Amino acid sequence: MLWRVRHVTTYRYAETVDMATHMLHLTPRALPYQRVLEECVACEPEPARMTQGGDHFGNRVTWLSIDRPHDRFEVTAEAVVDCAFPPPPPEEDTPAWESVAAAPTPDVAEFTFASPMLPESGAARDYAAPSFPPGRSILAGLLDLNARIGRDFAFRAGVTGISTPVSQVLAQRAGVCQDFTHLMLNGLRGLGLPARYVSGYIRTRPPPGGVARRGADQSHAWVSAWLGPRHGWLDLDPTNNVVVAEEHLVLGWGRDFSDVSPLRGIILGGGRHWLDVAVDLTPA
Repeated sequence: MLWRVRHVTTYRYAETVDMATHMLHLTPRALPYQRVLEECVACEPEPARMTQGGDHFGNRVTWLSIDRPHDRFEVTAEAVVDCAFPPPPPEEDTPAWESVAAAPTPDVAEFTFASPMLPESGAARDYAAPSFPPGRSILAGLLDLNARIGRDFAFRAGVTGISTPVSQVLAQRAGVCQDFTHLMLNGLRGLGLPARYVSGYIRTRPPPGGVARRGADQSHAWVSAWLGPRHGWLDLDPTNNVVVAEEHLVLGWGRDFSDVSPLRGIILGGGRHWLDVAVDLTPA
């Protein structure tokens, strides 16, 4: 599927910002199943310095510095991306989940540990555990947990924030895509299973005759889980109870949201601020 994405982030400040430095995760990641055909990042005011590179996880990152006073900051990121996620393997071809948990390879082991926003959680582990009885295949367990989160939790914007802990999400049984992704990650890691946080976009408007997806207009988040060295990673969207396919577009991944926040930075001045985010994801 060929997608055109336009992501505009605008900050307005009550007081003048004298200088600022920002880090952006707004350029889609090139992957075997995702080709980035066009890309562009533009800023207003124009930065004094702007560089691009990669982070620890291999994600595309843009760093920029603004050294002149401003009371408004806007970033526009645009890209054309060709996505073709591979289908999942048959459930019976995937190993028992215990064997995946027992022997994570060195390149995936870091995704089994607690992270800044996801400390160890016995409650999350206990919630995930019924999906993984002894001997069950890893894919069967993942699909079951994905479906349970979709059934048990209500998608409700405004009841959580960026730093809402998984314990609160479990208690109120409501949240948004970031919350459900964090919950699933916390539960899987509690069982020793490697899992990472994926940041990207989803087409929420359905094609003719299709079903509308639940997700934020700003961005979306889901889980990438390790099936073992033979099958590698598989992406699952607990917000919509689907295996990720052609409706999703990957920006990057990390241990939790803090690793792939679309925009973060340090400013001198500014006072109170207002944020506006607008995303258009359309077939190209």
